[in-house]
Amino acid sequence: MVVTFILYFLSAAALVYFSMKCADYVDLLDKKTNMSGAFIGGVILAAITSLPELVTSITAITVVDNPGLIIGNVLGSNVFNLCIFGATTALSVKAFANAKIGKSHIATIICTIVADILMIATLLINPDYTRIPYVEINGASLVILIIYFISLKFLANDDSENDEEDNSNLTLKQIVIRFVIMAIGLVGMSFLVTHFTDKIAEEYQLGASLAGAIFLGVVTSLPELASSVVLVRKRNFNAMVGNVVGSNMFNFTIFSISDFIAGNKYVYIDSAASRYMIYFGIISTVFVAASILMQNRFKKTNPTKGAKLVTYVVLGAAVLVSYLACMVLSR
Repeated sequence: MVVTFILYFLSAAALVYFSMKCADYVDLLDKKTNMSGAFIGGVILAAITSLPELVTSITAITVVDNPGLIIGNVLGSNVFNLCIFGATTALSVKAFANAKIGKSHIATIICTIVADILMIATLLINPDYTRIPYVEINGASLVILIIYFISLKFLANDDSENDEEDNSNLTLKQIVIRFVIMAIGLVGMSFLVTHFTDKIAEEYQLGASLAGAIFLGVVTSLPELASSVVLVRKRNFNAMVGNVVGSNMFNFTIFSISDFIAGNKYVYIDSAASRYMIYFGIISTVFVAASILMQNRFKKTNPTKGAKLVTYVVLGAAVLVSYLACMVLSR
């Protein structure tokens, strides 16, 4: 087991490296193209940094035959992703206060809340009643895909721009190629992380949902964490916010994809841990939305620096407390 833990942490470290490089290239794409940071962060980077959740979930079905890991992986990742926003904004109050944040992020947040509510309803209802006959998938899987594409429409219409200058000597083609290479590295490490997580869960007899939330949910969120830190250091908060909330929305589609692959196996597995992750996920999402809305409002009202500091720190801390409460109650 010592070797398993070492390989687990080495795989996690590789995930961090590949995700940081992805963030570098996404920031360059934002500067070299006319696409908004909200779209690049919320769609392109969010999809790439969510590849670990997708690959690990598919692996949980096809390789380790443990679909119970999926719900903990996805919901645990979503709650942790919101902590990334809370921590980075609370620690970078001045930069966040002056950043340009696209309004489309609020629409994406609303879509994630709707998806959370749908998840609660799906878990509470007997899965035999919500499955679509003949195709062997849950009706929620189709609705989630619809919600995701609705969120994409809002991001595509976002008109926020990055005012930072492009100082890179790389061409657009070179950036894209290097970005793809880093994404492939993420996929490979995701497969290994799932394999080692299953071994750890089996050895210590951890519940599938809890193991997914701790060993998969946190580690597969490291790409979002690392890439968000890189973007914050580059003062690209628009792409950072898009990465966090966009990743959460994309993560819900993992249920849909997994459901199609699982066949007659259930991926919507109810447990106390799953419910807590959804409840606290909604609470944390509301805090994140409040922070973005207050940021837009403060630009118009121009309050004192103290008021901004207190607001962003309190809302950021509230997200972190929500995550800790979720983990404690989900044990």
